[in-house]
Amino acid sequence: MVEHPYRKEKILEIISRAAAEFIEKESNRKSLITVTKVELSTDFQKAIIFVTVFPDQDEEAAVNFLKRNLNEFRDFIKEKTRLQQVPWFDFEIDKGEKKRQRIEEISTEI
Repeated sequence: MVEHPYRKEKILEIISRAAAEFIEKESNRKSLITVTKVELSTDFQKAIIFVTVFPDQDEEAAVNFLKRNLNEFRDFIKEKTRLQQVPWFDFEIDKGEKKRQRIEEISTEI
C-alpha cells in the first residue's frame, strides 16, 4: 500500500481545526485558548495538541479543563471527522510559543 505523501500533514490540520472548534464550543470563555500546533507520533497512535492561554494565570485551569475532557474530545473527533484511525490525545502548553512571544516583547521594548 502506497501512503499519500501529505497524509500526516492533512491529519495534523484536521486535528488542529477540530481541537479549535471543540475548545470554542466547550470552554467557558473566561480565558482565550488557542491551538498552536499538533504533534503526531510516527505510528499515528498518539497526538499532542499544544495550546496557549491568555491570560497566563489561567493556564493551569485551562489545561485541567482540556485534560478532563479528553474522552469527550475524542468522541468529538470521531463524530466530526472522517479519520479512520483516531489517535489518543493529550493537551500541553506550548512553551516554545510563549518563549517566542517573550522575545518579541523584549525586542519591541528596545
